[in-house]
Amino acid sequence: MPNRFAHFAIEADDVERARKFYTAVFEWRFEPWGPPGFYLIHEAGVAGALQQRQQPLAEGRRGFECTFAVDDLELSRKRITDAGGSVDGEPMTIPTVGTLARFVDTEQNEAMLMQYEPERLREMGWS
Repeated sequence: MPNRFAHFAIEADDVERARKFYTAVFEWRFEPWGPPGFYLIHEAGVAGALQQRQQPLAEGRRGFECTFAVDDLELSRKRITDAGGSVDGEPMTIPTVGTLARFVDTEQNEAMLMQYEPERLREMGWS
C-alpha cells in the first residue's frame, strides 16, 4: 500500500474560535470526542482532529504543512480573511499542478491551499 496522508491535527489556543473558523472557511463538521476541547473533523477528505494546544506556540509544535484542495482559490482566500485568518503573499502557479497559496488561521497555524489543474485532478483520481 502506498504511503498516504491519513490524518491531521490542528492545535489551537482557543478551540472554539478555531472550530468557528474552519466551519466558516471549509464547512467542516466537528464532533466532540474524548477529552474536553477535542473534536473529530468530518468532511475534510481525511481523518482529522481539532485539539487544545498543550504547549505555548513559541515552545510547542508548529505542525505539519497541510495542503487543502479547493475548487476556487480566490473564494477560499476571501473566506479565510472574512473568518479572521490571513493570507500570506500572492498565489504561486506550479506548472501542470495548480495554483498554491499560503494562509494563517486564527490560531497562527500556517497551511496551504491548492487549486489543482483539471489534468492533475484526473491523475490523482479525484475527477
